[in-house]
Amino acid sequence: MLRRNLLKTAAASLALPMVARAQNAPVKIRFGWAITPAQLPPVIFQNTGVLKHYGKSYVAEPFYFKGSAPQITALAAGELDIAALAFSSFGLAIQNAKMADIRAIGDLYQDGVPGYYSSTYVVRADSDIKKVEDLHGKTIASNGLGGAIDMAMRKMLRDHGLEDKRDYKVIEVEFPNMGPMLSEQKVDMAGMVAPFSLTEAKAGRVRPLFTIKDSMGVAQTTLMASRAPFIAQNRAALVDFFEDVQIGTRWLLNPANRKDALALVARVTKQPEEVFADWLFTKDDYFRDPAARPNIAALQENLKVQKDLGFLKLDIEAAKYADLSLVDEAAKRGG
Repeated sequence: MLRRNLLKTAAASLALPMVARAQNAPVKIRFGWAITPAQLPPVIFQNTGVLKHYGKSYVAEPFYFKGSAPQITALAAGELDIAALAFSSFGLAIQNAKMADIRAIGDLYQDGVPGYYSSTYVVRADSDIKKVEDLHGKTIASNGLGGAIDMAMRKMLRDHGLEDKRDYKVIEVEFPNMGPMLSEQKVDMAGMVAPFSLTEAKAGRVRPLFTIKDSMGVAQTTLMASRAPFIAQNRAALVDFFEDVQIGTRWLLNPANRKDALALVARVTKQPEEVFADWLFTKDDYFRDPAARPNIAALQENLKVQKDLGFLKLDIEAAKYADLSLVDEAAKRGG
């Protein structure tokens, strides 16, 4: 009897460290992404040497998606913890997916911030299209109906008296195919993001007609979104996550690290450094908040445009669906 009790006590004492280790295991944070290096987390979490908390309180697991819309489904199904959503997809997640508990928790990149790059709507360099009104009767390439690029285009054309189907035609084209389709005269204008617009302009094949900034001002183009229960259950790990995002973003944006930063992006994207060297992490790039704080005022205006264009039926109060406490607490640490 005594021997059995001693064995049980020994077994229990051995189990305690195992339970403690299980309880203290890093939280796995599954995050989505669609376009890099515009969205930096896939790069940041390959640079673990500069991060403070990675592998300790959390680990980050990236999942690639072709766009925002599939991430809404994954987030709703509990298959994703943080989604990279365009402002347009954020609104649809609230309206169509009925995610009343979705929260905007971090910035990915913003468009139209003074002094920085803005996504550009381009025509062929030799095109006779000189002003927006000249798009009457033309065919326009959009990467996705109802997306941020698509909506800014529709707003600009509406402001100039042109409506879809009545005055112009829109076809969906993936960003890498837009340049060839313009050259082959299969479309007359395309809404491009970096680096595609910059590459085409540098080659002399296109010229700009207008930008997202011209259409909408500042846009919270893509943001990080999560759900309130996941935030509540993993708050400490998420604050650590965002402190590392802030540290990693500042490291990438620091001119002293530019050479290493370009090499890291090239390794992650499997593209030559020359693709990024002229613009990445300069004022010719998108604006990214160094504290990863989303621009809720811009998001509110963006959602209003989405409703005005008929893509939303609800009036959405952006601040109601935002939780900035994670990035703000992380920023206070001064990591």
